[in-house]
Amino acid sequence: MINSQDIKMGTCIRMDGKLFFVIDFLHVKPGKGNTFMRVKLKNVVDGRVLERRFDISEKLEDVRVERRPYQYLYKEGDDYIFMNQETYDQIPIAGNLITGVDFMKESDIVEVVSDASTETVLFGEMPVKTNLRVTHSEPGIKGDTATNTLKPATLETGVEIRVPLFVNEGDLVQVDTRDGSYLQRVKE
Repeated sequence: MINSQDIKMGTCIRMDGKLFFVIDFLHVKPGKGNTFMRVKLKNVVDGRVLERRFDISEKLEDVRVERRPYQYLYKEGDDYIFMNQETYDQIPIAGNLITGVDFMKESDIVEVVSDASTETVLFGEMPVKTNLRVTHSEPGIKGDTATNTLKPATLETGVEIRVPLFVNEGDLVQVDTRDGSYLQRVKE
């Protein structure tokens, strides 16, 4: 148990039988009345964000979480199979619990967050930036690079994103895994 005044960014707490990560907090001292904490919490399971207010003396149940690198091996049904980098144990994780799953290819390293007390997997996070090869794209026409127009391109994982006209088939591009936006072309 921790006091609500000890809350920090990234703290994981159990509330109403659900796990929440603290994504923002504010220590408020009003002119009259008691000091309180205004906290934004993100539900681990469904990603919903809610705002709560806690008195300073209020006790909260904190959850110890562990972040470990796991290597993506293969897909089996709706689950993705990962291997622990230290113990070589293999675990399945459902696709809806992995952020950036559309941009994941075999042998990628994913950070898996688990509850340390029960060893249950909470979610997996792809790195924010990843490099992928363009497998299909309409060729750019010389002189069409002056404007900021975008064209569709299919990546090696099968997902389609929008890229600038100068990107061609076979190019290596850097993609933001959170929203699927093109960041830059990568030199090999």
